[in-house]
Amino acid sequence: MNTAAVLTISDSSFQGKREDLSGPAVVRQLEAAGFQIVRTVTVPDERDQIQKQLIECSRQAQLVVTVGGTGIAARDVTPEATLAVAEKLVPGIAEKMRMEGIKKTPFAALSRGVCGVREKSLLLNLPGSPTAAGESLQAVLDILPHALELLSGKTEH
Repeated sequence: MNTAAVLTISDSSFQGKREDLSGPAVVRQLEAAGFQIVRTVTVPDERDQIQKQLIECSRQAQLVVTVGGTGIAARDVTPEATLAVAEKLVPGIAEKMRMEGIKKTPFAALSRGVCGVREKSLLLNLPGSPTAAGESLQAVLDILPHALELLSGKTEH
């Protein structure tokens, strides 16, 4: 069974001002797809704290999903934090999420989420809204197990 961690990146959820609806929705979606959730955490939109959690979670889970902080607002720094700790990028996964999202709303083009590799973990940025997060994850859910197999060293085709 593949393992996953879900990081909600939100100042207001971290401060208790807004209930996190996106993180739990992503957890349910991953569990339904057969993932074992090994960690969930909410952090503010602070690059150093996001980077620290990405590193910690990548030691515990094969898939580390972030929810939020991918837009163009001043405090949206999740992609930069991910790029700072990733060793490789997997642009096709982020491109697929945006491609599918644009079919539903032109605002999907404003998402700057990235996907990368840190050691044997895949780091995946999802948008912050529950609908966009769920649709973005659904767009790539079928290819994640194969990506995780490759990262674990199973490279025979």
